[in-house]
Amino acid sequence: MTTEYSGDHLDFQGAKFTGPFTAKKEYSEHAPAPSALDALPARTVGFTGRDGELRALLDAFDPPASGAAPEAVVVAAVSGLGGIGKTALAVEAGHEARGKGWFPGGVLFVDLHGYDEEPVTAGQALEALLRALSTEPEHIPTGVDARAALYRSALAARAREKGPVLILADNASLPSQVRPLLPGGGAGHRLLVTSRDRLPQLGARLLALDELTPGEAYDLLDRALRIAHPTDSRVADDAEAAEELAALCGHLPLALQIATALLVVDRDKPVGELVTELAESRDLLGHLNDGERSVRAVFDLSYKRLPPEQARVLRLLALAPGPDASDEVVAALVGTGAPPVQDLEALVRAHLVERGRESGRRRWRLHDLVRAFGVGVVAGDARLVEEGEAARERVLAFYCAWADAADDWLRWLPGLPVPERFGGRGEALRWLDGERAGLVAVVGWAEQERFADTMVRLAACLAVYLDWRRYFDDWVVVGRAALEAAGRLGDRAAEADAWNNLGLALEEVGRRAEAVEAHTCARDLYQAAGDGHGEARAWHGLGIVLREAGRVAEAVEAHTRARDLYQAAGDRHGEAAAWTNLGLALRESGRGAEAIDAHTRARDLNQAAGDRHGAAGAWSNLGIALREAGRVAEAVEGYGKALEVLREFEDWYGTGQVLHNLAVVHESAGRPAEARACWLQAADAYAQAGDTAKADQARTRAEQ
Repeated sequence: MTTEYSGDHLDFQGAKFTGPFTAKKEYSEHAPAPSALDALPARTVGFTGRDGELRALLDAFDPPASGAAPEAVVVAAVSGLGGIGKTALAVEAGHEARGKGWFPGGVLFVDLHGYDEEPVTAGQALEALLRALSTEPEHIPTGVDARAALYRSALAARAREKGPVLILADNASLPSQVRPLLPGGGAGHRLLVTSRDRLPQLGARLLALDELTPGEAYDLLDRALRIAHPTDSRVADDAEAAEELAALCGHLPLALQIATALLVVDRDKPVGELVTELAESRDLLGHLNDGERSVRAVFDLSYKRLPPEQARVLRLLALAPGPDASDEVVAALVGTGAPPVQDLEALVRAHLVERGRESGRRRWRLHDLVRAFGVGVVAGDARLVEEGEAARERVLAFYCAWADAADDWLRWLPGLPVPERFGGRGEALRWLDGERAGLVAVVGWAEQERFADTMVRLAACLAVYLDWRRYFDDWVVVGRAALEAAGRLGDRAAEADAWNNLGLALEEVGRRAEAVEAHTCARDLYQAAGDGHGEARAWHGLGIVLREAGRVAEAVEAHTRARDLYQAAGDRHGEAAAWTNLGLALRESGRGAEAIDAHTRARDLNQAAGDRHGAAGAWSNLGIALREAGRVAEAVEGYGKALEVLREFEDWYGTGQVLHNLAVVHESAGRPAEARACWLQAADAYAQAGDTAKADQARTRAEQ
């Protein structure tokens, strides 16, 4: 018989033993399960920027600043594009808060792997958190609701014992992953969530991260290099290249960190050399890979979670010309009558698309690296390549149709049929202004034969607009692309038109020798085709360049030929333009009386044609000729008539020129106050036209 006592004793009184005997009572004292309440990851090395966002998070953590009672639960959700630095910011905020003594109960951290193939479920997350709170595994229930209840109880106990706890749930993809992790009220706990999606369903304080500012991106590059090697001054030594590198990385923290890593492992590589490699690469995202981290891999996780229609919208939007796309362009890309707003808004919530507005019109934009990712997805699949080419064809057709209608308004004169699309000239100009970047970018597609014909027609529709708004560099780009496309098509008439428009653009940017060559080529092609009207346009453009080059006698001859050909073609509007430029050449050659007659004829022809803007230009030129002839009162009258119409048409450059001429008249007449007022008004007009140099000159004259 044995008797068991408390403690570690056994009583063997009365027992019989026939040989050696040893007895031992097993004794163990179970310690509490280990906790993980200081689980906050280390700060990101080289963390920089985000001052405003960090303050916002700390305000949410701090009960007095947040406006919540000390015992209230505050949920903050940091969202943004993959690689934008959400986790780094959240961890930094956690360390800052702990340093202020706000969470004496500790910090819990759980990575929900929301964008992996198998995300962590709420049940799995609760199990990990309960273990971190010292809960014995055998005491953890199986159901999510039961685990959540035990989790809240464990947090409440921790609060009574030590104080509030900060819970950081990183990389969530769905609200259902996060809701069960909400602490109970009454203890002042805080839950901080990071996600690539906005998760508005949580009722959280939302903080969406954008890319770093250029200055912050520069600091990140410099700091990261110096952490690896304190004497590494490559960023500071070539600040311009560093800024280019930051821009190529889209100011995205992950991309910047990878670029830095590439520089760290090759200390002999200048920053400019890496910039060249990235800029010239056909696979930018392929270069942004340091063996451990990859921008493409991060984006791929988000892309693979998208429903098919959203994935299609994303990759087609990546093909859009220009930095962003209007509703109409998106609708053309996807081949629908209206933009797929529901899919677009879902992509906005996923931080894969950005929504904006310009001049009251909704627009959609991709981060530069997301665009590169989308283009890469398309290029890697023959079926998607064809889908993309069809989308581009639809966009080009849309642009051509709408630009043609807008051009009709810019060329419209009373007596002509009223264009059907747009409510007037102003609306047409606003549309062109809004789509200019895309319209210019789309000309790059002309390299493909299937787009060449439409692109040539589009370029012709943009000539008047680009001239009117003085976007001369864009005009050269469009004109050169149209010329090359027309040549590939073997369309000699289109080639002649392209040469002529290119010549006009080249003259405006000061490339006069090339402009003379362009107009000469256009003239020869028109002559070979027997196109007298086209030849008139070529002589007209050639005359303008010759006059600007100081070859006034040749200019007079060219404009005379243009005038005669316009008359023969019955083009009174063209004839008026020829008279205008002939008058300018005659005045510069000292033939003032003939110049006055030419400008008078131009004015009368424009008025007869109902071209009020053309007539205003003629009044302005006539005013100059009259002033030089000593007929100052008539000149001032002409300037006044010109100003009224030019302001109405919002021709700010022309307005500036007339005010300039009026200021000269007042100076000559000894009226300094009136002259100064005109100079200042001219400066404002030039500034509105985008000519800052002339605006500065006018302000300088006003102060003399």
